[in-house]
Amino acid sequence: MDRSFPRKEKLKSRKLIEAVFTEGSSVSAYPLKLVYLPAELPEEVPVQAAVSVPKRRFKRAVDRNRIKRLMRESWRLQKWEWLPQLQKSYAFVFIYTGRDLPEQQQLNKKMAQLFQKFLKNNVNI
Repeated sequence: MDRSFPRKEKLKSRKLIEAVFTEGSSVSAYPLKLVYLPAELPEEVPVQAAVSVPKRRFKRAVDRNRIKRLMRESWRLQKWEWLPQLQKSYAFVFIYTGRDLPEQQQLNKKMAQLFQKFLKNNVNI
């Protein structure tokens, strides 16, 4: 599996994003939260992912965009380790819940913890 984040792996469907937030489950590893939903994805990919940073906590768009960029990079670098363990396809939304600007190393560590929690809850489904 390559370490890219192509367009077909990005969650863009408004209906599916709304379904993730209304019907989905979540796990968290502060400062990250993962909201997920097993879903039939239109593309033949195991996961479609989106990232979100609340405007309430980060007023400046440059800060929100930087955090989203760091989260996407962390997901891109680590997804190849976790995706082969999934039996279903999922829609993921990563939400940054912290109050401070993160470092890349911190996000990488927390992303790994987040996936360990996710797999512990969902690998037997």
